[in-house]
Amino acid sequence: MAKNLSIILAILVVAAGFTASSALFTVSETEQAIVMQFGKVQTVVQEPGLKVKTPFVQDVIKVDKRVLSVGTEREEVVTRDQKRLMVDSFARFRISDPLLYYQSFGNIGVAYSRIETILNSQLRQILGREILTDIVSGERTRLMETIKNQVNVETASRGLEVVDVRIVRADLPTANSQKVFDRMRTQREQEAKEIRATGAEIAQRIRANADREKTVLIAEAKRDAEITRGTGDAEKNRIFAEAFGKDKDFFSFYRSMQAYRDAIGDNDTTMILSPDSEFFRFFDGRNITAK
Repeated sequence: MAKNLSIILAILVVAAGFTASSALFTVSETEQAIVMQFGKVQTVVQEPGLKVKTPFVQDVIKVDKRVLSVGTEREEVVTRDQKRLMVDSFARFRISDPLLYYQSFGNIGVAYSRIETILNSQLRQILGREILTDIVSGERTRLMETIKNQVNVETASRGLEVVDVRIVRADLPTANSQKVFDRMRTQREQEAKEIRATGAEIAQRIRANADREKTVLIAEAKRDAEITRGTGDAEKNRIFAEAFGKDKDFFSFYRSMQAYRDAIGDNDTTMILSPDSEFFRFFDGRNITAK
C-alpha cells in the first residue's frame, strides 16, 4: 500500500512539474511574444521576463525584436534622362507591432519577401524621377531618405518600421558604361580642342602685339641713333673746323695720322709707294715745324 502511494505521489509530482513547465515561458530582451489560444491571439508580450500562460491550451509564438536587414537583387532603373542604372540596395527594419506583423505575414520569410518587393518598387519610382548625376552625386542621401519614408508608408500598417535604406552601388550596365565613357571622352577632347584653340588665339594676339611693339621700339631706337649720330657728326665737324682754323699744320698732321692708321693698320693691305711720296711726308720730318 505504501509502495503504491509513493508511485502515485511521484506521478503527481511529475505531472505538476510538466504542468508548471507548460504554464511558464520566458521572453528574452531580443524577443517579443504572441500568446495564441485555439488559433486566436490572446495577448502580446513585449517586456522581457518569465511569463505565465494557460497550459495545454495556449501557445506562444516568438517574434524577433532586433533590427533586421534585407537586401534586394540587383535592380535595373531607368532615370529621367533615360540612363540605365544597375542598383544594389538594402533596408534595415524592425517589427514594431507583433500582432499586425503576424496577421499580415505570419512568418519572417514572407515579411522579407514583401519588404524586398516594396523596396524595389520605390527604388524604380523615386530614382526614375531623377537624373543620373543626382543619383551618383551628393543627392544620394536625400534620395535614400525619401525611399525610406515611402517604404515606411506601406509597411507601417503591417507592423514593420524601416529604420534605414542604403543604396550600396549604382552602376551603369557594361555596354552603357562604355558608351558613356566614349561620350565623356569625346566631350573632354572637344573641350580640350576649344581650350587649345583659345590659347593659340591668345598666343597669336600676344605675339602680334609683341612684334608691333618691337617694330616701334626698333624704329624709335634707330631714329634716336640717327639723331645722336647726326648730332655727333655735327659736333665733330665743328671741332675739326675750329682745329683747322686755329692750327692748319697740326690739323694736317692729325688727318695724316688718321690716314696712316687706316691705310697701314692690321688688315694685311699691301701698297707700293716711293719713299719720297707725298703720302709719307711726315715720316722724314720735312713737313714738321717746331713751334
